[in-house]
Amino acid sequence: MPEHNIVSRLQLSGLCFFLQILTIILFAAFVRYSPESSSSLCSQQLNCSWRNQGSDLQHPRFRDVHLQALLGFGLLMAFLSRYGLGSVTISILIVAFAIQWAVLIQGFLYSFLNGKIYVGAQSMVSADFCTAAVLISTGAVLGRVNPVQMLLLTLLGVTLFTLNEYLLLSLMGVSDSGGSLTIHTFGAYFGLTVSRILHQLHVDKRKKQQDTGHQPDFFSVVGTIYLWIFWPSFTSDTTVHIQDATLANAAMMGMAGEMLVTPFGALIVGFLAGLIPPLAFRFLTPTLSSRLKTQDTCGVHNVHGLPGILGSLLGTLLTALATADTYGGRLELVFPLVTQGSRTASDQAFYQLCALPITLLLATLGGCLTGAVLKVKGLRSPLDTRHLENTVLQEGPFLPFSVSLCWHRRLRKDVTAG
Repeated sequence: MPEHNIVSRLQLSGLCFFLQILTIILFAAFVRYSPESSSSLCSQQLNCSWRNQGSDLQHPRFRDVHLQALLGFGLLMAFLSRYGLGSVTISILIVAFAIQWAVLIQGFLYSFLNGKIYVGAQSMVSADFCTAAVLISTGAVLGRVNPVQMLLLTLLGVTLFTLNEYLLLSLMGVSDSGGSLTIHTFGAYFGLTVSRILHQLHVDKRKKQQDTGHQPDFFSVVGTIYLWIFWPSFTSDTTVHIQDATLANAAMMGMAGEMLVTPFGALIVGFLAGLIPPLAFRFLTPTLSSRLKTQDTCGVHNVHGLPGILGSLLGTLLTALATADTYGGRLELVFPLVTQGSRTASDQAFYQLCALPITLLLATLGGCLTGAVLKVKGLRSPLDTRHLENTVLQEGPFLPFSVSLCWHRRLRKDVTAG
């Protein structure tokens, strides 16, 4: 076994054990289970429009999000020859750690009461939203970073995502239930900025030559089906344009998902979402690579970034047109500040619009910081390393994160019993 592979395995194992011990300590000190029937924490948590539903409706969502994260994203990334089926393994690693870290970071900001963080199926779904944004970010750098760098990207990505989300949803009162801005736009441009910082001309050309082989598109099709069925709001990364066009619509409807969109308007959005990915792949992707020196392995700019921006603009327009006559009792759920009289519909639309440049700014600055960390010499792989990701993962150090699977099973049992 090459010496560098041994060192890489030791680095990954050591980082996994350190992060798991850290999360265990923090969970022991702060995290407690909360009754799913309690609605007292709803105002401090995210996506409250469905928080008051019974556990019989919450648990299927909790289950489906895990399926799309583990199988949907993993299989979609299996087309790349450098990763192959190892992409499913790296997705499990990212999801297992990201959910735990997101529960902590989001808990300190949203549900930290009496010195404790109270978690349940609701907060777990919020953590899954965060995990989806990180998985989107990894699509931009897939095939050019090793598992250690992926794990560090997850650590920083979860933290920065939560800060952006807290600023937009809690402090500014922006409505973004489906995550056009917080998930798709932030995740895409955070990952693209990291990719730009990590750009190395000779290395990227060499790896591009190694990555020309693809696994059968069967895996991408299966991954698309998982995402389509279980969680349309979470989109995917692939090189199959039909699949991109199908799933990009979810990114565009993220912000406007709980707003009033007529069937005619929904068809227009679907039509535009179907055009964006193939046209962007044809005209924008070459420019992104040649002039901006930014590699985008899975096309997250076309599938998540651009649809997310258009989705935020659509949400802004629908917000400006919102009235009590059209929304009725639902206006309080979608725009509580407008119902309370704190803002007019125009004021709320202005905040929705301002959220877009703020998200882009935080994603760019956070991507620069993360890219600088990942570019540290000791974390980079040798130039002559081939298929390093799968080699390192052959004896994967995932035992530390197996506790998360036990925790998920325990939570699932508690929710079902409740």
